Amino acid sequence: MDQYRVLAQNVSGAARLDEDQLRLWETDPKRSPRIQTIDLLCRLYRTNAQGLGLAGDYHEQPPETVPVVDQGDHAAPHFLQGLAPFRAEMDVTTGPLDRLVEDARRSVDRTLARATVTQAQLDLLDERMLWLRHQYIFTAPIPMLSLLLSEMEEVHALATERQPAAVQTRLSEMTALLATLVADALMKLGKLRQSRAWYATATTAADDSGNVELRARVRAQAAMLPYYYGLLESAVTLAREARLICRNRPTATSVLAAAAEARALARLGDAKGAEHAIHRARSDFEHCDQGADDDAFAFPERRLLLYLSGTYTYLGRNRQARQVQRQALGLYPDEGGIDPALLRLEEAICLAQDRSLTEACQLAAVTYLEVPEQHRTPILGARARHVISVLPPAMRSARAARELGQVLEQPAGR
Repeated sequence: MDQYRVLAQNVSGAARLDEDQLRLWETDPKRSPRIQTIDLLCRLYRTNAQGLGLAGDYHEQPPETVPVVDQGDHAAPHFLQGLAPFRAEMDVTTGPLDRLVEDARRSVDRTLARATVTQAQLDLLDERMLWLRHQYIFTAPIPMLSLLLSEMEEVHALATERQPAAVQTRLSEMTALLATLVADALMKLGKLRQSRAWYATATTAADDSGNVELRARVRAQAAMLPYYYGLLESAVTLAREARLICRNRPTATSVLAAAAEARALARLGDAKGAEHAIHRARSDFEHCDQGADDDAFAFPERRLLLYLSGTYTYLGRNRQARQVQRQALGLYPDEGGIDPALLRLEEAICLAQDRSLTEACQLAAVTYLEVPEQHRTPILGARARHVISVLPPAMRSARAARELGQVLEQPAGR
């Protein structure tokens, strides 16, 4: 700064220079100094326009031709005063490497100055995430998808800009949460390929965030897709992976992972493995914070009982299954989404396993038709059809089974 002031003493129009002004010129390409100031800066740094990224062309003179000026002699040319004594201290060169170093630094500084998300914006986004997690429990998949994808578009737009690491982490967490809910909604609608792809996106975002709980949660949620529609072994693998990520810490996610593993093992006929997973789920549930009942990413008691209902049903332990079904149904509000219907359909499956053909098919048909049309999605139809599939082949052509099949032929909510 002192060198510049010596040069600028007798130059009309030269800018007053400080560190903040220099930083502004370096980081904001739209702001540049006046011609007189550019002239002085080029002489001060003994460089040219390319070296400063501005205008002017003052190539460095060979050392032996630079005049040594008496700083007290103001009769000498003002732009040379004070330069020679500071030459060793400045040590400025303008070779290709030096220009590359300076250009890279300026580029990084500009990038660091471009953060676009404020703390207030993040807090508002977090509030909207909580609202969506609440709405998801009661809202049908199609209108919910519109809300989720609209929010995803905004989060994605922010994430594509350069953000500080802490902000980028939170945006990745939001992306993972939204993508998981999108995948789940698509699964309910029977759009399996798209659901699988969105679960993969959710997994990538969760891993990018580094949030251990979220990484486990996405995998535990993803286990539902192969449980209802795919290979049961894949459901077991995903649930176990989620449980391992939890590292034996009792959380709502570890309960979900163990419960998901239990019911998948039960359908595979692994009674011992299912029992072990049930014990782990119940133990973790007693020692963790399950979260709020109206949060899609919580795991309250009614959700645990839903998973236990499926586990006991496929283990053939119908008395225990009916017990947890009744207990769970008493915990759901009037607008409980499709979970109460899934519980009643599992009750119908228990009846079918007990060879109560007519009662099983009638319960399944009534349950399906009582669900509001927007919630009457393919996943519900698939569970109702399972009532027929567990019947002995000779009973599947009975009148009650045929009537249930006709009910299920009605268009699902889409």
